[in-house]
Amino acid sequence: MLSRKRLTLAASALLLTVSITFVSFRNDDRFFEIARNLDIYATLFKELNMYYVDEINPNRMVKTSIDAMLKALDPYTNFYAEDEIEDYMTMTTGRYNGIGALIGTRQGKSIVMMVYEGTPAEKAGLQLGDEILKVDGVDVKTRREMDPGKLLRGQNGTAVKLTVNRYGQKAPLELSVMRDVVKMTNVPFYGMITDEVGYIDLKDFTSTASREVRNAFTELKGKGMKKLILDVRENPGGLLNMSIDIANIFIPKDSEVVTTKGKVTEWNKTYNALYPAMDTEMPLVVLTNSRSASAAEIVSGVIQDYDRGVLIGQRTYGKGLVQTTRELSFNTKLKITTAKYYIPSGRCIQAIDYSHRNPDGSVGKIPDSLKTAFKTRNGRVVYDGGGVTPDITTEAATPTPIALSLNNKGLIFDYAVKYHHEHPTIKPAREFRLTDAEYQDFTKWLKDKEYDYTTQVEKDLGDLEASAKKEKYFDQIQDQIKALKNKVSHSKDADLNTFKGEIKTLLEQEIAGHYYLQKGMKETSFTTDPEIKAALDLFKDMNRYQTLLKGK
Repeated sequence: MLSRKRLTLAASALLLTVSITFVSFRNDDRFFEIARNLDIYATLFKELNMYYVDEINPNRMVKTSIDAMLKALDPYTNFYAEDEIEDYMTMTTGRYNGIGALIGTRQGKSIVMMVYEGTPAEKAGLQLGDEILKVDGVDVKTRREMDPGKLLRGQNGTAVKLTVNRYGQKAPLELSVMRDVVKMTNVPFYGMITDEVGYIDLKDFTSTASREVRNAFTELKGKGMKKLILDVRENPGGLLNMSIDIANIFIPKDSEVVTTKGKVTEWNKTYNALYPAMDTEMPLVVLTNSRSASAAEIVSGVIQDYDRGVLIGQRTYGKGLVQTTRELSFNTKLKITTAKYYIPSGRCIQAIDYSHRNPDGSVGKIPDSLKTAFKTRNGRVVYDGGGVTPDITTEAATPTPIALSLNNKGLIFDYAVKYHHEHPTIKPAREFRLTDAEYQDFTKWLKDKEYDYTTQVEKDLGDLEASAKKEKYFDQIQDQIKALKNKVSHSKDADLNTFKGEIKTLLEQEIAGHYYLQKGMKETSFTTDPEIKAALDLFKDMNRYQTLLKGK
């Protein structure tokens, strides 16, 4: 008879054989299903191409089908066709060959919405508000199917001739702009807010982000910076290695920064800080909002997990997914979600569960009941599954209906164009303020402009009236509804006065941008920005700062 040990070994071997066979059958079934469906797809495409009533564009059809397939996964798994590779490279490197201007379309016109500092567009004298009529003699209105900005791109060192309409000029202007390598900066602004508080505005994580932040930090420290505000609001994230290196500025060498975990276990990895920190003691505030995502959340989450600084603002977006780029045939690429990332406390801040969809195909946020508590180095409780929650939460700015309408209709921008034409110079951006007389000039200018809007109260009353009619109560309360409507019916003239402060701030920032570009818009906002004001107040009370980090 076989011994118990030999029976156990034999049973284990049999179980292993069955398991391997089962996995083999399962994989064979999976590969068969893939092959079968690919064959169906190829057959279908062949029939469409041969018999569909109109000619079809093969590239567009396949791109549409691939995009629809990937849409069922998550928003970050994307296919890049060969003609989109330049856009992909710009996204990852921040570089492209062009002139350095942001072109927008308004009422069928191609308008220069921003000119970036130090670029060929600025050197050639292109201005915000210029309407581009022709590019190298080609009327842009005849190329509606194409992004006007793409017409301005081209080989480095080549000239592009622009015909533009400029406010106040009777005849179109001819400008020749020499294309060059345009580098979109990750840090569009940095400077000293007070004698000892520095500010770094980090807006992206392309391949030079770390160098830009380090250079800004060094320069500000040389100007006497003793406290720092790092702003990652509106930052959608980017390269993982840049987030690791930027976090490393503030935490010691060999500190854990982030761990990635996915299906391919060989790719799972823990990333540590590689270099000595630039400063581990300087008081630090990180500003966040609901559009701070991915790499921006790694940096802010690491700062919080190590109790290295205080976070101020609103809860971040909640993107804890890692993407890897895979090369495909014919110079195409697939950016695919391969893992989730976990910051030093052990939490993953991914807020949406794309792997479990509702019956209608929609996805939902991870419920609070499924969130897990973790602790920072000092023992403060933090949670996973919903972005990074700031240590000091400020209310997200909600624009009033009139301000939103003026902005969306482009009237704030248009008035800034007019103001720029009529005033050759203004004070430095930090000092620039509109006078009451100038604000009144703006309200007079609006008299013949269309910017009507509906307030939330008016919408709610409309819903109440519709419900009352549906439920047969309207006859009983129509007098009261009519009276309420008369009371809350908005007056644009009254709203221009009531919300003067908000509208005036928008005007000042936009006008400053027409003189001093992105830096001007940022500097003008310092005195009214609620998160910056909260950070400056906190820096004045260092006992509170330390108490927040100790979790007491």
